[in-house]
Amino acid sequence: MLRISNSDYEAIRRHGEETYPNECCGVLLGKMDDGTRIVREAVRCGNTRDDSPQNRYNIAPQELIAAQRKAREQGMDIIGFYHSHPDHPARWSSTDLNEAHWFACSYVITSVEAGIASRTYSFVLAGIDEESKRFEDETVEVV
Repeated sequence: MLRISNSDYEAIRRHGEETYPNECCGVLLGKMDDGTRIVREAVRCGNTRDDSPQNRYNIAPQELIAAQRKAREQGMDIIGFYHSHPDHPARWSSTDLNEAHWFACSYVITSVEAGIASRTYSFVLAGIDEESKRFEDETVEVV
């Protein structure tokens, strides 16, 4: 399960609307508590894909390192990532799975239809290696 505050949930959705028709992306900082990933902060990142930002995203290594440092300094971990799907469903794609490498992390996807955030779903990257990795549906609790 992923537990997220209403303010972080809405910030992720607004980020998708602001970057439409391109994908937005970011990092989720927080802690694991008894099997629940608890988001303490959603960190916005820039989408550095210049070849097809409308249907792909990339977080610059410098931004990822900065998020890791921030998490460590505040006693948190990277517990997930988020991105948007402009004019596509909030379901993971084969590209999303191929480019996901943070096992046991949440991957939150928001569908942004005609510039308006609609559905938001989360998936956990399960498995133990590249051959066995898969996404599993994850319940999102907005508090």
